[in-house]
Amino acid sequence: MSEKLADWTKGVEVIVYQHCAGCGARQYFRRSFCAACGAPDPQDRRASGEGTVYATSLVCRAATPETKAHVPYNMLLVDTAEGFRMMAHGDNDLAIGDRVTASYRQFAGRLVPYFERVK
Repeated sequence: MSEKLADWTKGVEVIVYQHCAGCGARQYFRRSFCAACGAPDPQDRRASGEGTVYATSLVCRAATPETKAHVPYNMLLVDTAEGFRMMAHGDNDLAIGDRVTASYRQFAGRLVPYFERVK
């Protein structure tokens, strides 16, 4: 069994994805198998935090009382440099196709990946 790396869900400023040694597929949500070919035990890898905005949605109504202080906030789908897609927070003025890089911020009491335009 491969080593499991800590990531932002554990309070560490890192995005972790999995890579399948068998077929080369990459997946963002951790599983004990490759979602593409079924091979067991994909390897954890650290992502660079670089990517391109695939989709963006400005949230103007709080989903919970904890998120009310953050409205409006932007939710993104980011195609990462490593080849997987993830959802994350980002600057409100981001648009589809913008090149972005990840930082980490507090949101409703939790550390989350936050994407900003590459300068």
